[in-house]
Amino acid sequence: MESGDERAEFVAFVQACQHRLLRSAYLVCGDHHLAEDLLQGALVKLALRWRQVRDGDPAAFLRTVMYRDAVSWWRRWRRENLAAQVPEPAPRDRAADEVPVRLALEQALFRLAPRQRAVLVLRYFDDLTEARTAEVLGVTIGTVKSQANAALSRLRELAPELGEIMQTGREN
Repeated sequence: MESGDERAEFVAFVQACQHRLLRSAYLVCGDHHLAEDLLQGALVKLALRWRQVRDGDPAAFLRTVMYRDAVSWWRRWRRENLAAQVPEPAPRDRAADEVPVRLALEQALFRLAPRQRAVLVLRYFDDLTEARTAEVLGVTIGTVKSQANAALSRLRELAPELGEIMQTGREN
């Protein structure tokens, strides 16, 4: 970035979209500090290419960089915890049933596989099309569809109270 006008355009763009993108980054990675790092790294890459990207869709470029970096981090740090026995599911208590919907959804979302979480965030939180989601994640549309289906099924298993709340909300 060289001219003052380009710098001002970039700063205005960042100020306009940073909070929305930070929320998306948090939903994808599940950690506030990691989300900030993820967004900051993507903003640095955007700043280096601002001249080429500014007339197109810089938010799309930023989102693509952010999600691809998140996938790279998952691949780099993925670890399996092997156990001799399958752990018993934790008993449900009444207090957990009274958790607000947002917290229940957040907890269930963070128990999904990283790619499934990314697909749900892009499709339903960021409201991207299947084609755009596939493009951002670098996968096929079929993968987006199957991952979304699997993720929604898993969410129904992890947080059945969300389905009950949705049914109750439709009846009222």
